Amino acid sequence: MHKLLILSQDENKYRALIEEARLSDLEFAPQPAADVDIVLGEPSRIQAALASLPAVSWVQSIWAGIEPLVSPAARHNYILTNARGVFGGLMSEYVIGYLLAHERKIFQRLEAQKNKNWDETDTGTLLGKTIGLLGVGSIGAEVARAAKFFGMNVRGYTRGSETSNHVDEYFHPLNSLESNSLLFDKPVQQQAVALQRFALQNFANGLDYLVNILPNTLDTRKIISADLLNALPPHALVINVGRGAAVDESALIEALTQNKIAGAVLDVFEHEPLPKEHSFWATPNLLITFHTAAPSLPEDITKLFIENYMLFNEGKPLKYQVDFERGY
Repeated sequence: MHKLLILSQDENKYRALIEEARLSDLEFAPQPAADVDIVLGEPSRIQAALASLPAVSWVQSIWAGIEPLVSPAARHNYILTNARGVFGGLMSEYVIGYLLAHERKIFQRLEAQKNKNWDETDTGTLLGKTIGLLGVGSIGAEVARAAKFFGMNVRGYTRGSETSNHVDEYFHPLNSLESNSLLFDKPVQQQAVALQRFALQNFANGLDYLVNILPNTLDTRKIISADLLNALPPHALVINVGRGAAVDESALIEALTQNKIAGAVLDVFEHEPLPKEHSFWATPNLLITFHTAAPSLPEDITKLFIENYMLFNEGKPLKYQVDFERGY
């Protein structure tokens, strides 16, 4: 008999949905206990409870991001799976929504209406525009598919995979800093950094839209740097729906303040909630959307959990296992 602990603000919803499935050999634990072997919930809550869960063998995160659970100081003697395959549609709606708002000047028209100003300036179109996706996993592939529907050119920047047929051109880091930098002396490390910078600048050259969907790893932190922003054309729009740590905040503020790029849409931030004294609140041409792009809906996550539970109960490999060393 397996014992499940749910650690989420939506605990009651998850429990009701799981109970409806009538899973065999599964009991619910009301609180952390020595005999709990399965945990479903939010990574931060799970990490706080791990010390009271000595028997846990599988953790299912309800989020895609699992940073608290993969930190070097955290315990890693269990199977960790995260939420994938459920956010692609929601992220695509978000990204395409803001691309259309930018091209069709929706916010500009609204401002004109408020000022009783008849604004007949031409609108743009997504047709023929070039979008660059930092990360082409399951979510990035869905965004690429949606972009192709609107006739866009799609570039993908990935560590190595080229599985999406909707990406027209792939770019890869020429050296993996995460796996290789500690193996070489300093001059070689510096060369690897220079090669990666060159690959990113080549990827960014001529983009109309840059969208970050990457996880938080050593390689991806501050990947949206001053160098990358300077490589974009002045009319480019930056969207971050990946992780907040991917953005060099000072560099982005400078790029927006000095009109080096046309604008940015940020859904995620290095510190959330965003502190009230943060400069982003007053940065021009910046839209903030409060980590709402793709919520974890209990109905979707429960389906994933049930599928994985069936595999777990049969001793088979689980879907969407996380590599603790890579961090995703």
